[in-house]
Amino acid sequence: MSQTSKQGYSPKPHAEASQVVGYLPDERPPIGRLLLYALQQVIVMFPATVTVALITGFHVSTTIFASGLATVCFTLITGRKIPMYYGSSFAYLAAIASMVAAEGSTEQLAQLAATGILPTELISKAQFGIIMSGFISIIAGLLVRWGGMDKVEKILPPTVTGPIAMIIGLTLAANAMKDAAPQAGQPQVVWIVSLITLLSTVIYSRKLKGFLGQLPLLLGAATGCLTALVLYLIGGESFFRTIPAETLAASSWKLGEGAIFALPAFSWPTANWAAVAAIMPIAIATIPESTAHMYQLDIYVNDLARRKGKPSYGIANMLDRNLVGDGICDMISGAVGGPAGTNYGENISTMAITKVFSVRTMFVAGILAMVIGCFTPLIRVIYGIPLAVIGGLEIYLFGAIAAQGIAILIDKKVSMFDAKNIAVIASIVTIGLGINYGFGGNIVFFGVNVPAVAGAAIFGILLNLILSIGDKKTSQATE
Repeated sequence: MSQTSKQGYSPKPHAEASQVVGYLPDERPPIGRLLLYALQQVIVMFPATVTVALITGFHVSTTIFASGLATVCFTLITGRKIPMYYGSSFAYLAAIASMVAAEGSTEQLAQLAATGILPTELISKAQFGIIMSGFISIIAGLLVRWGGMDKVEKILPPTVTGPIAMIIGLTLAANAMKDAAPQAGQPQVVWIVSLITLLSTVIYSRKLKGFLGQLPLLLGAATGCLTALVLYLIGGESFFRTIPAETLAASSWKLGEGAIFALPAFSWPTANWAAVAAIMPIAIATIPESTAHMYQLDIYVNDLARRKGKPSYGIANMLDRNLVGDGICDMISGAVGGPAGTNYGENISTMAITKVFSVRTMFVAGILAMVIGCFTPLIRVIYGIPLAVIGGLEIYLFGAIAAQGIAILIDKKVSMFDAKNIAVIASIVTIGLGINYGFGGNIVFFGVNVPAVAGAAIFGILLNLILSIGDKKTSQATE
């Protein structure tokens, strides 16, 4: 019996399979398309990654460069098998802020308040904590490799990973709407920009076929920017943004004063155990999130493979590689002065929408990010995209992340009539959304600051394990 038969599907005829639009992880688009697909991924990644830098006080150019470098390294570390983008994680924001408050002197905190940039001494301390946090993901990956996927699925079944994916998207809903809405002092016509961006992106993804149908987010962003330009020419109100000069002032080396090329402000880690205590535990919270992303990706890659008449790619079975890669990339990002990160739900949503899962696309996207990080004008251009345009894209992308959580439940045939399943799913969704919208994203639990997604995931995992006690093992009667 062939492998494809064992996996429950039969190959399509070659002519029919060849008409299916999309690229699987080991497939390479033509160079021109590859560059556009990669640029689309960078634009999707850019807002969140830059936002983390602006909130934490890390250097923007260094953060962008570190994100691209880590993505390139992740591709190589995982054997060019997993199409993922490494971006700065919001899970570490509170930990970095607490470390800065505890370790920063009065002068350093005053400098942060005045410029929005952390002094190098504090960034170096945070780097040490970020590097050490990488060991958590690496250890988790090794445990998965030694324990096997059956052990992982007992701890992280679809009833946990599905709702985790849902709340990742739903907790970001407020960010999407805030970005799409008029900012302080802006006219209501901002809604025109965000809504046209959203509707055009949806229409492009639904109606365009072939190559253009794989660029809906790039085309949607272009349409939104064109709309903003037209409104500016008509009313004189500019919605394009300007990045603060202070955030780009620091550099390791410049090609002359005021030059367009400037190496990011790299810094060397400084051993600091307070930073380790604050930052390292957060890596535990990113593991369920990263696992949910892998299950999301697995579903969509296998769907495309099935329609192309190819066997399953088994992306979920590479969870150990993904976690080890995440950990090493935390170390790489921390070593050059970037924040801690993980794979990005926005990028997975983009792949799910466009059907472009090519690993080479992510590799090139990482290179593009590194290039952008070294050229100040490119940072200004990407950052200059109106916030309303970003918001329009985010409404679609963040909603797609939540929808992918539902897809996990459907694909794994999770019964919604089972009391245990309902209890686990309901608890995760309620706790995650409750912490996010009721407590601003973090809740203090016995003195520990617990992020929304992490708190919901940990509770869901424990609840599932408790409710599973005494369950009879189901026999594998039918193959």
